[in-house]
Amino acid sequence: MAPTEEGLPGPIERPLTDSHAHLNLSDYSRDREDVLARAGAAGVGLIINVGFSLTTSRESIRLSEEFDHIYATVGIHPHDADKADGRAIDSLRKLAGNDRVVAIGETGLDYYRDLSPREAQQDAFRSQISLARELGLPLVVHNRDALDDVLAIIDDEGASEVGGVMHCFPGDADYAREVVARGFHVGIGGPVTYSRKGRLVNVAAEVALRRLLLETDSPWLTPEPHRGLARKHKRRPRNEPAFVADVARTVASIRGMDPADLARATTGNAMKLFGIGRSIRPSIAYEMWGNLYLNITNRCTNECDFCVRYESDILWGYNLRLAAEPSVDEIMQAVGEPARYREIVFCGYGEPTVRLDVVLEVGRRLRESGARVRLDTNGHGNLIWNRNIVPELVGSVDAVSVSLNAQDAATYSRICHPTFGEKTFDHVLSFIRECRKAGLEVTASVVDVQEVDLTSVRALAGELGVPLKVRGGQ
Repeated sequence: MAPTEEGLPGPIERPLTDSHAHLNLSDYSRDREDVLARAGAAGVGLIINVGFSLTTSRESIRLSEEFDHIYATVGIHPHDADKADGRAIDSLRKLAGNDRVVAIGETGLDYYRDLSPREAQQDAFRSQISLARELGLPLVVHNRDALDDVLAIIDDEGASEVGGVMHCFPGDADYAREVVARGFHVGIGGPVTYSRKGRLVNVAAEVALRRLLLETDSPWLTPEPHRGLARKHKRRPRNEPAFVADVARTVASIRGMDPADLARATTGNAMKLFGIGRSIRPSIAYEMWGNLYLNITNRCTNECDFCVRYESDILWGYNLRLAAEPSVDEIMQAVGEPARYREIVFCGYGEPTVRLDVVLEVGRRLRESGARVRLDTNGHGNLIWNRNIVPELVGSVDAVSVSLNAQDAATYSRICHPTFGEKTFDHVLSFIRECRKAGLEVTASVVDVQEVDLTSVRALAGELGVPLKVRGGQ
């Protein structure tokens, strides 16, 4: 995945990310390039190589400088916490200045092995959280038999400001919700393949997809079937990044997802968290859930507090920050063969009806080819164009999904900040009614955030006569 003059092609052709590996270790000294080749063949496009001491942090940086698809973290593990004095933290600070470094850690607490005094572990963890906040980098957190103390220190030190990942996730689904509420991701690796029941399976099933990362922790925690095969042949079961594909298949099965969709989503999560992907070429069309989504504009008449575009330009591993708005022909070229997809959706990082002429023309061509077409909209189209645009949509789209997002005009204005002011909410309701009257399939959606009364929104959708889809908040 080497850079080109046009920027990185993106990891979608190799959509998996191993978010936690230690490829600098001597376990790979004889065959490191073969290991990386197997990873690429298995679909791994990004690897986060994690430092856990000053020495391994330097080695991680060197490895990341040698291979474009490997990024480094720098940190001091709780096992070595008694060495994390002021000079060591200063050394980490200097190492973190390298542009290949994307996080601070592996840091945290380990009360299982207790190789450093617990007070020293806590001090080292606090110091590295402070460093992460100073540098604006996320954290890679090790947490073993220290569930309560890890959360307490995260809270005390304001670690939610930068977030991070709790790797080799140690808790149950309730603990995962606590971690996610603090802005952290959940890292799941090989142990999820050991049994189809238990706490980790429940975590994999229930954690919010936007906060899930896949990892190997290579060379440790080898997943099945590789662990069993190694033991059968009386070999030590060495893990490697290619085996993250086995983790992905297991987690996808648990969640009832296509493994490719899970790979895209978790890669997008890793790219957002670690700030990777700024040089990936923008995507006009992006695939997920068997659908193809069309990114035709980044302009929007809302500035919603919960909008994902304010987190990152990356969604599901695609860069959706357009350099320029695509033409009709460019969009059709990006679509390719429409029959491949269950549905083609105008969506992206903006409000599609801002470019109504493009929606109408592209939608018409797609429907003539036999494709099913949906418009995802904030429902402002009639305000944007100062006329009822719904009759024009008939013939270009089959279905419309409207972001309702509130139970009343005051709440809508407060959290969505519409360009057109408080009158906007009533126009959204009118747009839904007009779409129903025109015979289009209509769904309303709402984001589950604190300000929204879901019971009232469900009642409102019922009055409008449309189904309601509830989406997760930030």
